[in-house]
Amino acid sequence: MSAITGIYHLNGEPINIQYGRDLMKALQKYPSDAIQTWHTDQIFLGCHAQWITPESVGEQLPFYDYERQCAITSDALIDNRKELFERLRIEPSVQKHITDSELILRAYYKWQDDAPKFLVGDFAFMIWDQKKQRLFGARDFSGSRTLYYYKNHEKFAFCTIIEPLLSLPYIEKKLNEQWLAEYLALPGMVDAIDASSTPYKNIGQVPPSHSISVEKNKVTVKRYSYITQGKRLKLKSNEEYVEAFQDVFREAVSCRLRTHRNVGSQLSGGLDSGAVVGFAAKHLQMGKKRLHTFSSIPAHDFKDFSPNYLLADETPYIQSTAKYVGGITEHYCSFEGKDSYSEMNDFLNIMEMPYKFFENSFWLKGIFEKAQEEDIGVLLSGDRGNFSISWGDAYDYYSLLLKKLRWVHLYQELDYFNEKVGGSRSRKLRIIARSGFPILDRIFPQEIAYKLPSLINPEFAKQTGVYSKFKEQGINQDGLYTNTDIFGIRKKHFEDVFHWNASSTLATKLSLRHSVWKRDPTNDIRVIRFCLSLPEGQYVQKGMDRALVRRATKNYLPDNVRLNQQIHGVQGADWVHRMMPNWEGFTDELQKMSKDNYVMELLNPPVIKAALEKVKQTPRPEYAIDPDYKILMRSLIVYRFIKKFL
Repeated sequence: MSAITGIYHLNGEPINIQYGRDLMKALQKYPSDAIQTWHTDQIFLGCHAQWITPESVGEQLPFYDYERQCAITSDALIDNRKELFERLRIEPSVQKHITDSELILRAYYKWQDDAPKFLVGDFAFMIWDQKKQRLFGARDFSGSRTLYYYKNHEKFAFCTIIEPLLSLPYIEKKLNEQWLAEYLALPGMVDAIDASSTPYKNIGQVPPSHSISVEKNKVTVKRYSYITQGKRLKLKSNEEYVEAFQDVFREAVSCRLRTHRNVGSQLSGGLDSGAVVGFAAKHLQMGKKRLHTFSSIPAHDFKDFSPNYLLADETPYIQSTAKYVGGITEHYCSFEGKDSYSEMNDFLNIMEMPYKFFENSFWLKGIFEKAQEEDIGVLLSGDRGNFSISWGDAYDYYSLLLKKLRWVHLYQELDYFNEKVGGSRSRKLRIIARSGFPILDRIFPQEIAYKLPSLINPEFAKQTGVYSKFKEQGINQDGLYTNTDIFGIRKKHFEDVFHWNASSTLATKLSLRHSVWKRDPTNDIRVIRFCLSLPEGQYVQKGMDRALVRRATKNYLPDNVRLNQQIHGVQGADWVHRMMPNWEGFTDELQKMSKDNYVMELLNPPVIKAALEKVKQTPRPEYAIDPDYKILMRSLIVYRFIKKFL
């Protein structure tokens, strides 16, 4: 794992090496095992390395191949090493010690610009091809590692982090209002639909699934990877589907355990992280190595206000998983005294941009801090599981059966579903009918659930044309895809790369700060392609939602976790409770924000005003789910960013 950086002069003008040193100096706030540079008159490459894998220890990076006259600097962990050894005909005597950077370089020699298509893992890299006088780089399919850049007609510079680029005297620090408009107009967790943009007008980023080449005074960014459903997998039995999934998922987990340090994993009481832990611990036990798990739990004095089907403290399920799996060292983290408000400045420094996941910010950061204390090299997660291994909402599948007129199958499934979750059959049928035929909502309108108010000032939205841009992408003003069902949304999730940026930014920058690489087997491209190839009937069976992962984790997870369809964990439910000691400071700052003329030209004044009336009340923990409180926290994060920016 590394922070990489570099400068290239397109006009052939010699580089001022001091500028390269300034880039490297700006990276010194991160821990490092080695700091190295390589340069010629017109190119500078740097690497601020953190050694995670055995092969990376003592690695020379940037690496220059004198024979081929190519240099590479990379931030990468490659997971399909065995496959690449065969394809690239790497000698057995070399395989054990060859670094991931050298593998990338050899892939470039064989496949040139197509090289990223053959790489599986988390990566961002840049290669200087001296013979061709060109730079070539890429970011993995989901952008697991960030790669920012600046370009004009004469100069090109890149870095894993934004701040070092701003140290260069020819890069002006200027707010990108178009990015901010998209950020404010999107109510969900996506930051912007332009995946190449950043909050800084003069700094772009290589989008996920894209490569970049700099040659003959021209910078070209090109998409190299598309994830589509492809051909449906047809096997003879349910058991064969489970076995095939286990093979793919087992490989995705095991190849992510490659570190000479300890291995950790986030663990909730649910299926995604539980599946990762179950497979990882079993593999580690073969090498007599323990798995450290890190679980966020509420503050000790928090009283859960959530309904019976939600659970803020998942400790009983977590303990059940850990006991059943075995070989686990458990860490339960309540992060007493930590809260989303007091952590805001530090999180802005980490992210280098506004963020929307404030409810979970204190524990996301806190788990990395705990992992660093335990000398964790790789921290596993199951963050992407909802769209891959644990896909399969029962109501959505049943609406599909209804539309296909498969009524007998639907009737049988509903019998099974009622046995597992209880409740009214007629109510379930109404939900299924409305999901399958949305026109019913127009004919028989229901009370509309309260949604997050629009945060963007309507005039600012008009000036930037943000909603017109959304429309071009098939997205409405609520930030949702138009004219599509949940299956279409899943398809678009993998087709449109902008979904990945926010979470990848968080993972990269927390990883660098704490020298802990976050890795997600549920996001392995081989796992995703396998899951997309399965018939929908594999995901919902006999009243069981998320049926594939539930069946596949038999003998890996305890049944009270594996077969639980009634209780769902909810994280960050105590964020308002934690902020209560700082409530006066919170409300005072909101009042200052509401009087800032520039900020209120960006934010929606009536929405802010209405929400401010609410926070004058005595805070209560249950306000954590109130959209107005969430709007105010998001607004305050933007306000702090702009004050810091300006």
